[in-house]
Amino acid sequence: MPTGRPSSHNAPLRKTTPLCTLSPSRTRRELTGIIVTTPSSRQCDGLKGALVIYDPDDPLAYMYDVDDATTVITLSDWYHIVAPVTRYFIGVEASSALINGLGRYSGGPASELAVISVEQGKRYRMRLIAMSCDPNFLFSIDGHNVTVIEADGVLTEPLAVDKLRIFPGQRYSVVLVADKPVDNYWVRSFPNISGTSFDGGMNSAILRYEGAPNVDPNTNDTIAKIPLEEWNLHTLINPGAPGIPGYGNADINLNLNVTNPNGTFYVNGVSFKPPTVPVLLQILSGAQDPSQLLPNGSVIVLAANQVVELTMSTGGLGGPHPIHLHGHAFDVVQSAGNNTFNYDNPVRRDVTTLAPGSYIATSTGISMPVLLS
Repeated sequence: MPTGRPSSHNAPLRKTTPLCTLSPSRTRRELTGIIVTTPSSRQCDGLKGALVIYDPDDPLAYMYDVDDATTVITLSDWYHIVAPVTRYFIGVEASSALINGLGRYSGGPASELAVISVEQGKRYRMRLIAMSCDPNFLFSIDGHNVTVIEADGVLTEPLAVDKLRIFPGQRYSVVLVADKPVDNYWVRSFPNISGTSFDGGMNSAILRYEGAPNVDPNTNDTIAKIPLEEWNLHTLINPGAPGIPGYGNADINLNLNVTNPNGTFYVNGVSFKPPTVPVLLQILSGAQDPSQLLPNGSVIVLAANQVVELTMSTGGLGGPHPIHLHGHAFDVVQSAGNNTFNYDNPVRRDVTTLAPGSYIATSTGISMPVLLS
């Protein structure tokens, strides 16, 4: 279990504890997920960590030699104020980013950084998990490319990248080949917060080859040449989205517009307010029809055995914003920032992103009644 007080933000937590919902899918899935043990905004300084369920028959196992607890990499944010304060202030930003629970901040001490140890010549499956409260991260390892092989527990066709942006709730598996000279290399996780940098080892960890000295690296960051774009990811097993390409061609077509006019998020003009009785308890009681469940306007009922298209757009604050569908993986047939559809082999995952001024479209086959709330 973690050590450290949830209300203390003066130093990074040393350890993190790993929950995630298992998702039915048309694809074989490993599970790389997140456990969050505190509700609402308290997740910002609550107990959280990684949960990994390994597939003993992974068809991409030939690509790596090492896949264990030492190659799980968690990316998170750190605040010097407690979460109940942050929820009332739009624009409150993290003080720094942590990698595997460790990091440095501007004006702070040169505290210990996370070290990822590798042996020259070996190949490592690194499981990246973004479990921040707010920012996304641009992840890279100096001097090394990595190959993406999994997104949110769904295997993808291998794709080589030199930098990747990962949003809260997203998970990627990447293969790193330790084929560089024995040395120390910066592992970078740059958050989208103002005024931050890599100075003094902020937003960083260390990739240390066996035999390298125990010192900070002196490697340099470079401009991305082959960054990850979501639309370049393709599901490996049983690819293809249900439905007909184009807007509005599914059995059920949902269009959700997200706005933030006054610091409160609205979806199609409705702001979610937690009900006095949790939605699941309302369902189990059987006292009401699903269409009458509270809160009004926040629950969408989907029939079984239907193809559902979900299109979302936003023009307000708070983007890019992660979009997560609990319990289901979906096909991202149009990614934010891309105007083309892909129904042939889109990425299948459970967290995508919505950017201001852009659209995303997802398609999924629903095999059981579902409530979206």
